[in-house]
Order: sequence, then C-alpha cells, then structure tokens
Amino acid sequence: DHEGSTVRRDSIVVRGRQTHGALPFAGIDPIPVAARIVLAIEALSAREIDVTTPSIVSVGAIHGGVRNNILPEEVELIGTIRSFDEAARTALHAKIERVATKTAEASGATAAVEIVRGYGVLVNDPTLAAFGRDVLSRSLGADKVHSGRPTTTAEDFSFFANRVPGLFLWLGVRDPATPLAEAAPNHSPRFVVDERGLATGVRVLVDLARAFGARTDGAP
Repeated sequence: DHEGSTVRRDSIVVRGRQTHGALPFAGIDPIPVAARIVLAIEALSAREIDVTTPSIVSVGAIHGGVRNNILPEEVELIGTIRSFDEAARTALHAKIERVATKTAEASGATAAVEIVRGYGVLVNDPTLAAFGRDVLSRSLGADKVHSGRPTTTAEDFSFFANRVPGLFLWLGVRDPATPLAEAAPNHSPRFVVDERGLATGVRVLVDLARAFGARTDGAP
C-alpha cells in the first residue's frame, strides 16, 4: 500500500523462540511460519477477493536469521498491497491480518502486522479525460494519444484527484529505436529517458493549460 517510506512500511514480523538448528523442537522456528504466511496471503487475491476488483499482494523481502545452524527469534516480511477498489483494499488489509496472526498462532508463534494506508486509487475525472484527449489529439495527432489501461502502479497524484477533479497523463520517454520489449522499466538501473520526450511534455502541459483557460462551459 505504501511506497517511498523510510519510516513505516507494510510489514509482518513473525516471532518464535530461538534455538539451535539441531534442536528445532526446543524452540519455535519462525522461518517456516513466515513461509506459510507468504503463500497464504498471496493467495488471498485469488480466493477471497471478488475477481471483478483485481488486487495484488506481493512480498518483496524476507529478513531473518544470521547463521546456518541457529533458528532465529524472528523473521520480518515486507511487501506491497495494490487494488483498484477502496472497499476491496480495506477488506484485504483485514484478511491479511487474520491469516498472518492465525497462521502464526497455529505454530505457537506470533505475528505483528503493520499496514500503512498509502496512496489511494487514482481515477481520472471522465469530463477532464475527454477534454484532455480532444486537446492533445488536435495538438499532437490522434495517433499519439492513447487511453491507458488500469495499472497497479502507485501514484501520489491520487491525493489530489480524490479531492478535486483530476487528469493524470503518462508521457512516453522511450527512444523509438528501442523495441518496447527491450526497454527497461522505471526502478531499473538500466532505465533510460529519451530527453526529446521532455519537450513533448512541456508542449502538452502548455496546450492543456491554454485550452482549459479558454473554456466557457463551466465544467471542472
């Protein structure tokens, strides 16, 4: 649910009881408990959330243990939760907490769940979207303007768009000479921006601002 935070993040801390690797019965190993939790919470979207409201639960990192022959005291799972629907998102949070705590309890361990409700679902205002498409089709050419598909990436512009009518645009910055299948995505160390696209971005914003200022219909 949350991106970019260095203070709080979606996490599950599984606590057991440390013991020697040769004596697992003398403690409570949190590692297999954490593994069962990962499999269980990642299956929630497929089995407990309506398929018409897609959602994703991804565990991005697991931290626990320091040596091969010591079963650790705790294991931390960190990850991200994505959904196109706020109600499904809220339900998923509750289900993750239930599954994690009960799975841990079944093995004599405990699980502390922290979910940071981060960026909301971003939906363009239909009137502004139609306005923007018309303006940019005339400015850039209809073949250069496309309606995007829903994506599970997160965007803090949602904080604005959920309070006032908003229009969010994607700007293409891939070198046309690079096949789409070979272009590295953002967050990749191989990501490259074709800076010629930045001039298009400036033109887009100017054209939208001028057209919006010239409107007389009183729409948002």
